[in-house]
Amino acid sequence: MARLAFLLALAQSTLIYSLPTLEDRRKADMFDERAITLSSNIEVTTSYTSAISSLQSATVTVSPSQTGTILTGLPPGGFTQNPLKTSDIPEPTGSLKPLDSTLAPGPTTPLGGVDGNIFVPMATDAPPQQITSRDDHVVKKLNIVDNDVPISTNKFYANFFLGSQTQSVWTHPYSLSWAKGHGNTYGMAVSHIERSQLAWGPGDTPQYFIAPIGIQHFVFSAAELGSDTVLSTEELTAFSVYANLAPSANADPLITIPCVQGMGFVTALYNSAKPQLTSGVFFRTLDYVEQLNGITYKYRITLEDNSAWLLYATPVASLGTPPFTLKNSSMIEGPADFIGMIQVAKNPANTTGEQTYDSTTGAYAANATISGSVNGGSGSYTLQWGKMGVQNQTLLMFALPHHVESFDESTAAALTDIQLVTTTKGYARAVVADKITMTEGNLPDTISFGPWIPNANGGNGGSENTNLNSEALAMVDNAGAIELAQDFDTQTRLNSMYYSGKGLAKFAGVIYAIQTIAKNTELAAAGLVKLKDAFNVFVNNTQPLPLVYDSVWKGAVSSGTYQSGDTGLDFGNTLYNDHHFHYGYFVWSAAVIGHLDPSWLDQGTNKAWVNMLVRDYANPSTTDPYFPFQRSFDWFHGHSWAKGLFESGDGKDQESTSEDTFATYALKMWGKVSGDAAMEARANLQLAVQARSLHNYFLLETSNTVQPSQFLPNKVTGILFENKVDHTTYFGANAEYIQGIHMIPLNPTSPYTRPKKFVQEEWDSYFSQGRADKVLGGWRGILYANLALVDPATAFSFFSNPNFDMGLLDGGASRTWYLAWTAALAGTSGVETGSANATETDVEAPVEETDAQGSELSDVESRHSDGEWTAENYLSEIDDRSSDEEWDYSAETEEPAAEQEWSVEDYYSEIGDRGLDEEWYRESEEEGEGWEKT
Repeated sequence: MARLAFLLALAQSTLIYSLPTLEDRRKADMFDERAITLSSNIEVTTSYTSAISSLQSATVTVSPSQTGTILTGLPPGGFTQNPLKTSDIPEPTGSLKPLDSTLAPGPTTPLGGVDGNIFVPMATDAPPQQITSRDDHVVKKLNIVDNDVPISTNKFYANFFLGSQTQSVWTHPYSLSWAKGHGNTYGMAVSHIERSQLAWGPGDTPQYFIAPIGIQHFVFSAAELGSDTVLSTEELTAFSVYANLAPSANADPLITIPCVQGMGFVTALYNSAKPQLTSGVFFRTLDYVEQLNGITYKYRITLEDNSAWLLYATPVASLGTPPFTLKNSSMIEGPADFIGMIQVAKNPANTTGEQTYDSTTGAYAANATISGSVNGGSGSYTLQWGKMGVQNQTLLMFALPHHVESFDESTAAALTDIQLVTTTKGYARAVVADKITMTEGNLPDTISFGPWIPNANGGNGGSENTNLNSEALAMVDNAGAIELAQDFDTQTRLNSMYYSGKGLAKFAGVIYAIQTIAKNTELAAAGLVKLKDAFNVFVNNTQPLPLVYDSVWKGAVSSGTYQSGDTGLDFGNTLYNDHHFHYGYFVWSAAVIGHLDPSWLDQGTNKAWVNMLVRDYANPSTTDPYFPFQRSFDWFHGHSWAKGLFESGDGKDQESTSEDTFATYALKMWGKVSGDAAMEARANLQLAVQARSLHNYFLLETSNTVQPSQFLPNKVTGILFENKVDHTTYFGANAEYIQGIHMIPLNPTSPYTRPKKFVQEEWDSYFSQGRADKVLGGWRGILYANLALVDPATAFSFFSNPNFDMGLLDGGASRTWYLAWTAALAGTSGVETGSANATETDVEAPVEETDAQGSELSDVESRHSDGEWTAENYLSEIDDRSSDEEWDYSAETEEPAAEQEWSVEDYYSEIGDRGLDEEWYRESEEEGEGWEKT
C-alpha cells in the first residue's frame, strides 16, 4: 500500500494534484513525472455552503489524560555486555624477533582537493565474494512498501514498521504514534511534551528525566478507519518517511502522514475520507478564523491543558469553507469525502507565532537531502527539504540548538520567535526556510595517527606530537616489545566483531607507536606481519562467526543470530545494533596497516572488504543498491544512533559518544590512507558536527544551557534516547561504567571532542581524591588515560610505574599507546594544565609532580629551599640532553661513573623501591655527580 502523494501548488490559480497508480507509487525516481496538472477550469465536485460557527465550545465531563506512561526501565536490544573483556591476557612465552627490514609508511598529510559536494558515492559494487548472501533475516521486512531498496535500520521512524507498530516516532519537537485502538481511535496521534511534564529519577541529582508517552494531544483519523486499519510505510530516507493508514490490508490508504525531522506542521493528506480529529487531552474550543492564501482555511483550537493549537485545512476540488464541527470534547468532525490536507501546529508564541504559521501553511516538507563542502579547516553542510503543497510559500521547520549555534548568516536571518521544547535536545527554534546551512570553522584536519594537542590559546586547530624524550621513548619501546610478543590470535579471533575489532585496534596502536614514535621500525615490521595475519582472518571471513550479507535489509551482519537465534548475540550485531562501534575498530586498524604498508591496500580484497564495512555504517550515497545511506549517523541530530531493528518505547538511543566519534575518526584515516579525499573531508566535517552535538547534549559542563539544569551534575547523559535521558548503562550503573563508556577509546580525536573544562569537571565530580584508584580492572586505565587530557603528568606517572599492573588495561587498550599518549600530552601541555589531585594511588608512581594547589611546577618553582628535585625537572633535564647521554648513579654504587652508567630503567626501578614520600634531588647539575635521597 503506497502513500497518497499530494502535490498542491498555488501559482496563478493553477493546482497540481497527484494520486499515482500503485506501480508508479513504488518508483521514487518517477515522482515528478506522475503528477496530474489541474487547471483553473477543474471540475468542482464539492461545494461547502453550510454556515460555520466562529466559536464552538465543548463541556468536559471526565478528566483528560495528561500524564501518559513513563518507561523507567531499559528496553531490550541494548548494549547488554560489559564493553571491556575481563579474561586475563596470557603472558608471552618469548619475545618477538625484529625483522631485518624496515617499513616505508605512506604520507599523512590531508589529501585535499575536494571540489563540490562531499556526499558522493564511494562504491556501488557487490560485497566481496567471500561474504555469502542470506535472505532469511530473523526480523522480517513487514509494513514497508519499498521492499527491494536498502533500509536505514537505525533511523527515527523504525517503530512504525517494527513489532506492534504502536511505539512513538520523534520528529522533534513533535512525536507521532499509531493509536491502533488506544483512545478509541485508529488514527495517528500527535504529542508535544513540555518540561513541566517530565518525570525525574531518584536522587538529589536525578538519575533520569523521561517524557511521558501515550498522551494524545491530537489524532488524525477518519470515520472509515476501524479495527482492520493497517499502517504501512513508504519512501524511507535518512530524514523522512511516509506513514499510510488504510481501512484494511488490501485497501488504498485514506490518510498519509509525511514525517520529516524538524517539521513545523504535522500534516495529514486525506483521500476521500471523512476526517475525525480526536484528542485524549480534550478540546475546549474550536474557532474558525479566516481563509489564507486563497485555498487554506484556518481554525484555532484550545485544549483542556490550556495549550493553543492551530488547524489549517487545504481542500482540493471544492468550493467554500470546509466545515469542521466540534462534536464533543474529544472529537472534531470534518466533511465527508474530504480530499486535501489538514495541518496542525502548537502555538507557544501567541499572536507573533500565529502570523508565522499563517504565512507558511499550505506547504509541507516531504523529504530532505544533504550536501556539504570542505575547504581545509572549514566546512559547511546544507539540509534541503523537498517541498510539496503550496509552492510559493516557504516552509516552516524546527532547528535543534546545535544547528542554530552554527547557522550561516542567511539561515540565521530566517529564525523566528517560535520555540518548542524537545524531549532530549533542548528547545527547538522555528525557521522559515526551504533549506538551512550550518558552518564549522574548526575542522580537525591536522589530526592524524599520532597524539594531538589543541592550540593552547583556545584558538582553532592543533598539532601532532610524536617527539618524546628519551625516557618516554625507552618505555614505549620496552612496553611495545612485551605487548607485541603476546598472542594476537587469542585476542582477535573471537566470536564477537566488537571484541575482535578492539583487539585488532589495540595491536595497530602498538605497532604505530613503535614505528613512528619509538622509531623501532624492525620491531614494528615484525608486529605488522602478525597484525596482517590477524586481520586476514576477517577479510577471508574465517572468524568463528563469519559475516553474511543480509539481502533483506541490506547490510553486512554477524552470522551469530542466524546460527543461534539469540538476537542479543554480539550486542545485537545481526539486528544492526552498534555497527559503527564494531566496524570502526576494523576500519581504523586497516588504516594503520595501509599507512605502514601502502602495498597492502592493493592486495586481494583488502580494500573492498574494508570499504564494505564503511558502506554498511557510513555510506555516503543514496544510490548504492547494496547499503543504505548513512545507517548509523544522523545528520539532523549530529550524532549516531546505536539501536537497530528493535522496537523501543523511548526510541533510538546511544550510550557511547566516544566510540561514535572514533568510528568517524576511522573513516577519516581510512579515507586518507585509501586515497578517498571526499571520505576524509566528510569525516572531518562529521567530527566537527559531533563535537558540537556532544557539547550541547551529552557532555554536560556547568555552563550547559540545553539540558535541564538539575541534571547537569551527572556530567554525562549516560544513555540518551529520543524520549529520555538515563544516567546509567545497559551493562551496569558503576560511575566508571557510565562516565567511562563516553571515554573509550582514548585516541587523537579525544582532545578535540572532549573539552578540557568538561574533563576537569567530570574528574572532580567522580574520580578525584583517590577515588579513581578504587576502580577495578581496565576501567582504571581508561580513567587515567582520560585524565591525560587535563593532567598528563599524573597520567604518565600512572602508566610509567615500573610495577604497573597490566590487569588495569582493557582488551582494546595497550600500555604502549597509553605511555606514548600521556607522554606526548605531558610534553606539550604547558602551564595551563591543571591537576586532577590524583592522590593515594595503590600503585607506586615515580614521584609527585604537582604542588599542593595542584599546579604544574616550572623548573624553578619545583626546586624547594632544600634543593629537592621533582620528576618533571628530571625528565626535562633528560630531554635537554641528547639521547646518547646516559645518567650515572655513582653515588648509589661504589663503582665510578665512568664504569657504571645509569639507565632510565635503573632510575625508575630505584625510585620504585623507595617510598612515595622520598623525593630525589640533584646535588649538582654537573654530569657525573650522583643522585642522593633526602
